Amino acid sequence: MKNFLVRSLALALLSALSLQIYFAGRIALMRWVAPESTSFQRSEIWRLGVEKHHVDWSQQWVDGEQIAGALQRAVIASEDAGFTEHGGVDWDAMEKAWERNQREQAKAQRASAAKASSRSASKAAAKPAKVVGGSTISQQLAKNLFLSGERQLLRKGQEFMLTFMLEAFLDKDRILEIYLNNVEWGEGVFGAQAAARHYFHENAAQLNASQGARLAVMLPAPKRFEKNPASPYVLSRAATIQARMAGVELP
Repeated sequence: MKNFLVRSLALALLSALSLQIYFAGRIALMRWVAPESTSFQRSEIWRLGVEKHHVDWSQQWVDGEQIAGALQRAVIASEDAGFTEHGGVDWDAMEKAWERNQREQAKAQRASAAKASSRSASKAAAKPAKVVGGSTISQQLAKNLFLSGERQLLRKGQEFMLTFMLEAFLDKDRILEIYLNNVEWGEGVFGAQAAARHYFHENAAQLNASQGARLAVMLPAPKRFEKNPASPYVLSRAATIQARMAGVELP
């Protein structure tokens, strides 16, 4: 029995190590070869096929120099202001996000308790606290490339490992280039070129500061914002991002 447990543990460790070597090899290859698809994209293709029985897909890889600097600056300003400085994980941002989520959770619990005796109790209990993320661009890319969307401690640990691999094997230019070519900007709309054509009938290289900022606003929830990409919220938030763009340095 003891030998069986030892062999099982050794096999599990060997499998885990082999998986990390596989990931490292895939990432190292991305220095020269663009990924054909991401784990998130494949799951979206499956979902659209099952739910709608057809897949409307728009994506076209363009090199980094064909993506307007305005869009690059807007995305960094919106998603990861410390992108060029951190080593893949912004620990301060993660701590602030955790603290804010704790406050939101406590607020939701208090609201639920206060309404427990009212008719709206079920609605109050069903409304979850808003979860704020502290993920960097590198972390988002790691998750989209290889992982599922499940929130599990083991998956988060794997995300960290993949993030550090991305930072070790690729420079910031390449990380941003791969991210901008694969990130979701609407249902079936992936990458900067597809987004520029879909929303502005322009090429990604031709986007101005206002357009880049509006696209950056959409990234946290593209399926929601694509319904009204010129809503007052999007325009107001885009103005804030545009004001920050001057202080953003590209890698």
